[in-house]
Amino acid sequence: MSMNRVGIGVLSHAHGHADTYCRTMREFDDVDLIATWDDNVERGERAALAFGMEYRSSADAVIEDPRIHAVIIAMETNRHVEFIERAAAAGKHILCQKPMATTSEDCDRIIAAVDRHGVKFSMAFQMRQDPVNRRIKELLDAGAVGQVAIVRRRHAISVLLNPEFVHGPSRWHLDPEANVGMFFDDATHAADWFYWLLGAPRSVFAEVDQVVTHESPDDNGVAVYRFSRGEIGILLNSSTTVAAVSTTEIYGDEGTIIQDYGDGPATAAPRPSDAVPLRLFRRGDSEWTEFPLPIPSSQADRIAAVPRPFIDYVRGLTDETVSAEEGKVSVEMVLAAYRSAEEGRRVELPLSRDSLRGGG
Repeated sequence: MSMNRVGIGVLSHAHGHADTYCRTMREFDDVDLIATWDDNVERGERAALAFGMEYRSSADAVIEDPRIHAVIIAMETNRHVEFIERAAAAGKHILCQKPMATTSEDCDRIIAAVDRHGVKFSMAFQMRQDPVNRRIKELLDAGAVGQVAIVRRRHAISVLLNPEFVHGPSRWHLDPEANVGMFFDDATHAADWFYWLLGAPRSVFAEVDQVVTHESPDDNGVAVYRFSRGEIGILLNSSTTVAAVSTTEIYGDEGTIIQDYGDGPATAAPRPSDAVPLRLFRRGDSEWTEFPLPIPSSQADRIAAVPRPFIDYVRGLTDETVSAEEGKVSVEMVLAAYRSAEEGRRVELPLSRDSLRGGG
Protein backbone atom coordinates (compact mmCIF):
# COMPACT_ATOMS: atom_id res chain seq x y z
CA MET A 1 0.00 0.00 0.00
CA SER A 2 1.16 3.55 -0.66
CA MET A 3 0.92 6.64 1.51
CA ASN A 4 -0.01 10.06 0.18
CA ARG A 5 2.38 12.20 2.23
CA VAL A 6 5.67 11.46 3.97
CA GLY A 7 6.65 13.20 7.20
CA ILE A 8 10.40 13.81 7.32
CA GLY A 9 12.73 14.30 10.27
CA VAL A 10 16.44 15.08 10.08
CA LEU A 11 19.06 13.76 12.48
CA SER A 12 21.99 16.19 12.21
CA HIS A 13 23.09 18.61 9.53
CA ALA A 14 26.79 17.82 10.03
CA HIS A 15 26.89 16.60 6.44
CA GLY A 16 25.95 19.48 4.18
CA HIS A 17 24.00 17.26 1.80
CA ALA A 18 21.19 17.13 4.35
CA ASP A 19 20.52 20.80 3.63
CA THR A 20 20.29 20.10 -0.10
CA TYR A 21 17.83 17.27 0.51
CA CYS A 22 15.64 19.53 2.67
CA ARG A 23 15.80 22.39 0.19
CA THR A 24 14.69 20.00 -2.54
CA MET A 25 11.93 18.27 -0.57
CA ARG A 26 10.49 21.60 0.55
CA GLU A 27 9.12 21.84 -3.01
CA PHE A 28 7.53 18.36 -2.97
CA ASP A 29 3.75 18.30 -2.57
CA ASP A 30 3.89 14.85 -0.96
CA VAL A 31 6.41 15.69 1.80
CA ASP A 32 6.10 17.44 5.15
CA LEU A 33 9.40 18.61 6.63
CA ILE A 34 8.52 18.33 10.31
CA ALA A 35 11.48 18.45 12.69
CA THR A 36 15.24 18.38 12.95
CA TRP A 37 17.79 17.71 15.66
CA ASP A 38 21.48 18.52 15.72
CA ASP A 39 23.89 18.38 18.64
CA ASN A 40 25.32 21.59 17.22
CA VAL A 41 22.39 23.74 18.36
CA GLU A 42 23.29 26.76 16.25
CA ARG A 43 23.55 24.66 13.10
CA GLY A 44 20.32 22.83 13.86
CA GLU A 45 18.34 25.98 14.61
CA ARG A 46 19.67 27.63 11.47
CA ALA A 47 18.56 24.67 9.35
CA ALA A 48 15.15 24.54 11.04
CA LEU A 49 14.58 28.19 10.25
CA ALA A 50 15.77 27.82 6.66
CA PHE A 51 13.51 24.87 5.88
CA GLY A 52 10.45 25.63 7.97
CA MET A 53 11.03 22.81 10.44
CA GLU A 54 10.85 22.59 14.22
CA TYR A 55 14.17 22.33 16.03
CA ARG A 56 14.12 19.60 18.68
CA SER A 57 16.62 19.53 21.53
CA SER A 58 16.94 15.73 21.48
CA ALA A 59 17.13 13.10 18.77
CA ASP A 60 14.43 11.09 20.56
CA ALA A 61 11.99 13.97 20.13
CA VAL A 62 12.39 13.50 16.36
CA ILE A 63 12.54 9.71 16.34
CA GLU A 64 9.47 9.24 18.54
CA ASP A 65 7.23 11.72 16.71
CA PRO A 66 4.37 9.69 15.14
CA ARG A 67 3.98 12.27 12.35
CA ILE A 68 7.49 11.47 11.12
CA HIS A 69 7.62 8.45 8.81
CA ALA A 70 11.25 8.70 7.66
CA VAL A 71 14.49 10.24 8.87
CA ILE A 72 17.63 11.49 7.17
CA ILE A 73 20.84 10.32 8.86
CA ALA A 74 23.57 12.92 8.28
CA MET A 75 25.84 13.09 11.33
CA GLU A 76 29.51 12.05 11.36
CA THR A 77 29.96 8.68 9.66
CA ASN A 78 31.09 6.71 12.72
CA ARG A 79 27.87 7.73 14.53
CA HIS A 80 25.48 6.47 11.84
CA VAL A 81 25.02 3.03 13.37
CA GLU A 82 23.75 4.31 16.73
CA PHE A 83 21.08 6.53 15.24
CA ILE A 84 20.04 4.07 12.54
CA GLU A 85 19.46 1.43 15.23
CA ARG A 86 17.37 3.89 17.25
CA ALA A 87 15.36 5.07 14.24
CA ALA A 88 14.75 1.55 12.95
CA ALA A 89 13.56 0.40 16.38
CA ALA A 90 11.01 3.23 16.25
CA GLY A 91 9.78 2.06 12.84
CA LYS A 92 11.20 4.98 10.87
CA HIS A 93 12.31 4.57 7.28
CA ILE A 94 15.86 5.77 6.69
CA LEU A 95 17.85 7.72 4.11
CA CYS A 96 21.52 7.41 5.10
CA GLN A 97 24.26 9.72 3.95
CA LYS A 98 27.33 7.95 2.59
CA PRO A 99 29.53 6.19 3.62
CA MET A 100 27.18 3.92 5.56
CA ALA A 101 29.64 3.30 8.41
CA THR A 102 33.37 3.24 9.12
CA THR A 103 33.70 -0.50 9.85
CA SER A 104 32.33 -3.77 8.50
CA GLU A 105 31.02 -4.59 11.96
CA ASP A 106 28.92 -1.42 12.09
CA CYS A 107 27.61 -2.20 8.60
CA ASP A 108 26.43 -5.58 9.90
CA ARG A 109 24.67 -3.89 12.83
CA ILE A 110 22.86 -1.57 10.41
CA ILE A 111 21.81 -4.45 8.17
CA ALA A 112 20.53 -6.36 11.19
CA ALA A 113 18.55 -3.37 12.51
CA VAL A 114 16.88 -2.72 9.16
CA ASP A 115 15.99 -6.39 8.75
CA ARG A 116 14.81 -6.85 12.34
CA HIS A 117 12.41 -3.92 12.27
CA GLY A 118 11.33 -4.17 8.63
CA VAL A 119 11.90 -0.51 7.75
CA LYS A 120 12.74 0.84 4.32
CA PHE A 121 16.35 1.93 3.93
CA SER A 122 18.37 3.61 1.21
CA MET A 123 21.87 4.97 0.86
CA ALA A 124 22.19 8.47 -0.63
CA PHE A 125 24.28 7.78 -3.74
CA GLN A 126 23.58 10.52 -6.25
CA MET A 127 25.75 8.95 -8.95
CA ARG A 128 23.01 6.38 -9.52
CA GLN A 129 20.59 9.22 -10.33
CA ASP A 130 22.80 11.09 -12.80
CA PRO A 131 21.15 10.77 -16.27
CA VAL A 132 24.47 10.00 -17.97
CA ASN A 133 25.40 7.29 -15.48
CA ARG A 134 21.95 5.74 -15.92
CA ARG A 135 22.46 5.61 -19.69
CA ILE A 136 25.89 4.02 -19.20
CA LYS A 137 24.27 1.28 -17.14
CA GLU A 138 21.62 0.76 -19.83
CA LEU A 139 24.34 0.44 -22.49
CA LEU A 140 26.35 -2.07 -20.46
CA ASP A 141 23.27 -4.10 -19.54
CA ALA A 142 22.43 -4.25 -23.28
CA GLY A 143 25.94 -5.51 -24.12
CA ALA A 144 26.83 -2.41 -26.14
CA VAL A 145 30.60 -2.91 -25.76
CA GLY A 146 30.59 -6.71 -25.54
CA GLN A 147 32.77 -8.27 -22.86
CA VAL A 148 34.09 -5.48 -20.65
CA ALA A 149 37.85 -5.51 -20.20
CA ILE A 150 38.73 -2.27 -18.39
CA VAL A 151 36.68 0.46 -16.73
CA ARG A 152 38.40 3.59 -15.47
CA ARG A 153 36.44 6.01 -13.32
CA ARG A 154 37.78 9.27 -12.00
CA HIS A 155 35.98 10.75 -9.01
CA ALA A 156 37.59 14.02 -8.09
CA ILE A 157 36.91 17.09 -6.01
CA SER A 158 38.95 20.07 -4.85
CA VAL A 159 37.90 20.26 -1.19
CA LEU A 160 41.38 19.92 0.31
CA LEU A 161 42.40 23.00 -1.66
CA ASN A 162 39.52 24.91 -0.05
CA PRO A 163 40.49 26.54 3.30
CA GLU A 164 36.83 26.92 4.26
CA PHE A 165 36.35 23.16 4.07
CA VAL A 166 39.67 22.30 5.69
CA HIS A 167 39.35 24.69 8.63
CA GLY A 168 35.57 25.17 8.84
CA PRO A 169 32.69 23.14 10.30
CA SER A 170 33.14 20.40 7.69
CA ARG A 171 36.58 19.56 9.09
CA TRP A 172 35.17 16.41 10.71
CA HIS A 173 35.42 14.80 7.26
CA LEU A 174 39.20 14.76 7.79
CA ASP A 175 39.03 13.07 11.21
CA PRO A 176 40.21 9.43 10.94
CA GLU A 177 37.91 8.36 13.79
CA ALA A 178 34.82 10.12 12.45
CA ASN A 179 35.36 9.40 8.77
CA VAL A 180 38.59 7.37 8.15
CA GLY A 181 39.97 9.72 5.46
CA MET A 182 39.13 11.67 2.34
CA PHE A 183 39.61 8.66 0.06
CA PHE A 184 37.08 6.81 2.22
CA ASP A 185 34.73 9.79 2.24
CA ASP A 186 34.65 10.34 -1.50
CA ALA A 187 35.82 7.16 -3.26
CA THR A 188 32.80 5.43 -1.72
CA HIS A 189 30.70 7.11 -4.42
CA ALA A 190 32.77 5.64 -7.22
CA ALA A 191 33.00 2.27 -5.45
CA ASP A 192 29.21 2.04 -5.38
CA TRP A 193 29.15 3.08 -9.06
CA PHE A 194 31.47 0.19 -9.96
CA TYR A 195 29.38 -2.23 -7.92
CA TRP A 196 26.16 -0.95 -9.54
CA LEU A 197 27.61 -1.57 -13.02
CA LEU A 198 29.77 -4.66 -12.61
CA GLY A 199 28.71 -6.38 -9.39
CA ALA A 200 30.84 -7.02 -6.34
CA PRO A 201 34.62 -7.18 -6.90
CA ARG A 202 36.72 -10.12 -5.82
CA SER A 203 39.99 -8.29 -5.03
CA VAL A 204 41.77 -4.94 -4.98
CA PHE A 205 45.30 -3.56 -5.11
CA ALA A 206 45.72 0.10 -4.18
CA GLU A 207 47.87 3.12 -3.37
CA VAL A 208 46.28 5.65 -0.99
CA ASP A 209 48.31 8.37 0.72
CA GLN A 210 49.00 12.00 1.51
CA VAL A 211 50.64 13.29 -1.63
CA VAL A 212 50.31 17.07 -1.81
CA THR A 213 48.60 18.16 1.42
CA HIS A 214 48.84 17.44 5.15
CA GLU A 215 45.28 18.23 6.22
CA SER A 216 43.81 14.74 5.94
CA PRO A 217 45.06 11.19 6.52
CA ASP A 218 45.09 10.95 2.71
CA ASP A 219 44.39 13.16 -0.28
CA ASN A 220 44.81 10.95 -3.36
CA GLY A 221 44.45 7.31 -4.22
CA VAL A 222 44.10 4.73 -6.98
CA ALA A 223 42.46 1.34 -6.50
CA VAL A 224 42.51 -1.45 -9.08
CA TYR A 225 39.65 -3.94 -8.66
CA ARG A 226 39.06 -7.30 -10.31
CA PHE A 227 35.44 -8.32 -10.86
CA SER A 228 33.67 -11.63 -11.33
CA ARG A 229 34.24 -11.96 -15.09
CA GLY A 230 37.81 -10.74 -14.83
CA GLU A 231 37.04 -7.10 -15.58
CA ILE A 232 39.61 -4.59 -14.33
CA GLY A 233 38.21 -1.50 -12.65
CA ILE A 234 40.47 1.50 -12.03
CA LEU A 235 39.12 3.92 -9.42
CA LEU A 236 41.03 7.20 -9.30
CA ASN A 237 40.04 9.49 -6.45
CA SER A 238 41.55 12.88 -5.73
CA SER A 239 40.58 15.59 -3.25
CA THR A 240 43.08 18.03 -4.78
CA THR A 241 41.88 18.25 -8.39
CA VAL A 242 41.92 21.75 -9.88
CA ALA A 243 40.46 20.79 -13.27
CA ALA A 244 39.64 17.67 -15.26
CA VAL A 245 37.41 16.52 -18.11
CA SER A 246 37.19 12.83 -19.03
CA THR A 247 35.45 10.98 -16.20
CA THR A 248 34.81 7.44 -17.45
CA GLU A 249 36.41 5.12 -20.00
CA ILE A 250 34.91 1.68 -20.65
CA TYR A 251 36.70 -0.67 -23.04
CA GLY A 252 35.15 -3.90 -24.29
CA ASP A 253 35.87 -6.32 -27.12
CA GLU A 254 33.01 -4.83 -29.18
CA GLY A 255 33.22 -1.16 -28.34
CA THR A 256 34.19 1.82 -26.20
CA ILE A 257 32.21 4.23 -24.00
CA ILE A 258 33.62 7.63 -23.02
CA GLN A 259 31.95 9.95 -20.51
CA ASP A 260 33.03 13.56 -20.03
CA TYR A 261 32.03 16.18 -17.43
CA GLY A 262 30.78 13.63 -14.93
CA ASP A 263 32.25 15.22 -11.82
CA GLY A 264 31.25 18.53 -10.30
CA PRO A 265 31.87 21.61 -12.48
CA ALA A 266 34.12 22.94 -9.70
CA THR A 267 36.68 20.31 -10.71
CA ALA A 268 35.94 20.13 -14.44
CA ALA A 269 37.55 22.28 -17.08
CA PRO A 270 35.19 24.88 -18.57
CA ARG A 271 32.94 23.18 -21.10
CA PRO A 272 31.34 24.49 -24.29
CA SER A 273 27.60 25.06 -24.29
CA ASP A 274 27.11 22.24 -26.80
CA ALA A 275 29.24 19.70 -24.91
CA VAL A 276 28.16 16.08 -25.36
CA PRO A 277 28.68 14.06 -22.17
CA LEU A 278 28.56 10.51 -23.56
CA ARG A 279 29.93 8.78 -26.66
CA LEU A 280 29.87 5.19 -27.91
CA PHE A 281 32.05 3.63 -30.60
CA ARG A 282 31.37 0.05 -31.70
CA ARG A 283 33.52 -2.20 -33.83
CA GLY A 284 32.78 -1.43 -37.48
CA ASP A 285 31.49 2.10 -36.81
CA SER A 286 32.89 4.99 -38.85
CA GLU A 287 32.10 7.64 -36.25
CA TRP A 288 31.13 8.05 -32.62
CA THR A 289 27.50 7.77 -31.57
CA GLU A 290 26.82 10.78 -29.38
CA PHE A 291 24.23 10.98 -26.60
CA PRO A 292 23.29 14.66 -26.03
CA LEU A 293 22.04 14.06 -22.51
CA PRO A 294 21.57 16.79 -19.91
CA ILE A 295 24.65 17.52 -17.80
CA PRO A 296 23.67 18.62 -14.28
CA SER A 297 24.67 22.27 -13.97
CA SER A 298 26.29 21.79 -10.55
CA GLN A 299 27.16 19.12 -8.03
CA ALA A 300 24.25 20.44 -5.97
CA ASP A 301 21.92 19.45 -8.81
CA ARG A 302 23.26 15.90 -8.67
CA ILE A 303 22.77 15.77 -4.90
CA ALA A 304 19.27 17.19 -5.26
CA ALA A 305 18.33 14.16 -7.37
CA VAL A 306 18.51 11.85 -4.31
CA PRO A 307 15.27 12.68 -2.41
CA ARG A 308 12.70 12.02 -5.16
CA PRO A 309 13.37 8.28 -5.58
CA PHE A 310 13.63 7.87 -1.81
CA ILE A 311 10.22 9.46 -1.23
CA ASP A 312 8.71 7.34 -4.00
CA TYR A 313 10.25 4.26 -2.38
CA VAL A 314 8.82 5.14 1.04
CA ARG A 315 5.42 5.80 -0.52
CA GLY A 316 5.45 2.38 -2.18
CA LEU A 317 5.54 3.78 -5.72
CA THR A 318 8.87 2.17 -6.64
CA ASP A 319 11.26 -0.52 -5.42
CA GLU A 320 14.32 1.54 -6.38
CA THR A 321 16.69 1.78 -3.44
CA VAL A 322 20.32 1.26 -2.39
CA SER A 323 20.04 -1.34 0.35
CA ALA A 324 22.06 -1.63 3.53
CA GLU A 325 23.67 -4.75 2.09
CA GLU A 326 24.79 -2.68 -0.91
CA GLY A 327 25.99 0.05 1.42
CA LYS A 328 28.30 -2.47 3.06
CA VAL A 329 29.80 -3.48 -0.30
CA SER A 330 31.03 0.05 -1.05
CA VAL A 331 32.38 0.49 2.49
CA GLU A 332 34.36 -2.75 2.25
CA MET A 333 35.62 -1.91 -1.23
CA VAL A 334 37.24 1.25 0.13
CA LEU A 335 38.42 -0.26 3.43
CA ALA A 336 40.05 -3.06 1.43
CA ALA A 337 41.85 -0.45 -0.68
CA TYR A 338 43.27 1.08 2.50
CA ARG A 339 44.38 -2.35 3.71
CA SER A 340 46.06 -3.04 0.37
CA ALA A 341 47.92 0.29 0.45
CA GLU A 342 49.04 -0.23 4.05
CA GLU A 343 50.17 -3.84 3.58
CA GLY A 344 51.45 -3.61 -0.01
CA ARG A 345 49.47 -6.60 -1.27
CA ARG A 346 46.34 -7.64 -3.13
CA VAL A 347 43.36 -7.89 -0.77
CA GLU A 348 40.46 -10.24 -1.41
CA LEU A 349 36.82 -9.25 -1.10
CA PRO A 350 34.61 -9.47 0.81
CA LEU A 351 36.92 -8.67 3.69
CA SER A 352 35.70 -11.69 5.64
CA ARG A 353 37.24 -13.89 2.95
CA ASP A 354 40.53 -11.99 3.13
CA SER A 355 40.57 -12.30 6.93
CA LEU A 356 40.12 -16.07 6.66
CA ARG A 357 43.29 -16.14 4.58
CA GLY A 358 45.16 -14.46 7.41
CA GLY A 359 44.93 -11.00 5.91
CA GLY A 360 44.21 -9.38 9.26
